[in-house]
Amino acid sequence: MDDILASVRDLIPDRHERVFIAVAKDGQTAHRYFGAPEGSDGELGSITKGLTGLLYQQALVRDEIDSGTRLGDLLDLGESPVGGLLLGDVAIHRSGLPRLPAFAKDKSIGARTKAMKRDGTDPYGDSLDEWLSFARATRVKRARFRYSNLGYSLLGHALASAAGAPYAELLQSRVLTPVGMHDAYVANVPNDLRAGALAGVSKRGVTQSAWTGEGIAPAGMVRATGADLEALVQGLAGITELPGADALEPMAKAQPPSLIGSAWMVTPARGHTVTWHNGMTGGFASFVGADRDAGVGVGIVSAMAADVTHYGFAAIDALA
Repeated sequence: MDDILASVRDLIPDRHERVFIAVAKDGQTAHRYFGAPEGSDGELGSITKGLTGLLYQQALVRDEIDSGTRLGDLLDLGESPVGGLLLGDVAIHRSGLPRLPAFAKDKSIGARTKAMKRDGTDPYGDSLDEWLSFARATRVKRARFRYSNLGYSLLGHALASAAGAPYAELLQSRVLTPVGMHDAYVANVPNDLRAGALAGVSKRGVTQSAWTGEGIAPAGMVRATGADLEALVQGLAGITELPGADALEPMAKAQPPSLIGSAWMVTPARGHTVTWHNGMTGGFASFVGADRDAGVGVGIVSAMAADVTHYGFAAIDALA
């Protein structure tokens, strides 16, 4: 598997100096670090949504929620339009929610983004109570496919409410541990960061603060090691059982030519059908995907915020 890992690394530009990669092929899996310490962890970003999607499907099977459950049934959203949205619509990004909530003026996304680009600061340190207050002030638009960090953050917290446990604990017990992602964790606050936490850099090479935040956590705050990435690739490739695997089944149209399951995108590409998700934070880029019919999977995490999705698809094509 070393040759396969090296071949995937060769597909990724050298400016991605610190990368860890996982692969699955012919029933075997492996991972390897390139330029980063063995066992260090990085930000998965929006791949977290895929993990929340696995939680969603488990909650349906456990009868904790059903097709009529609304966000407001489980979260303190008052009389806001957001509270009336069905969890099922949120799960496939067809709720009408925008990408981000209506932040308070002194905490606008413009100001947050400017500070991140200038100083490398974390734009998403909001508590759950703060996040819910932003959500209550958010307008809901016409229902169509619209990728929403807000939607998936609220979905994850709603699932946690239905199960009677905080999101981080629920994800650990129902997804991370069963999948074999034993060192992965949710970073709600900076003190959650572990000794092996890598610091990422922007596309221009500016060191970035780690992203943490309880409010947005179910949409993007899981950190993982190379071994964790390998375990997830194993499950995606169908080598091991993936709890909540119905999340991978397409349920609606997304951006053509992709379909969408519970967060997971399903895309025809070069004769393959690839089930995948990617992620981007201030200092990291990530991708995980698989051709499940071929039993081939690839995961990439780079400690540089420059998209690696294309290289993930290219690697799956080469391996399959």
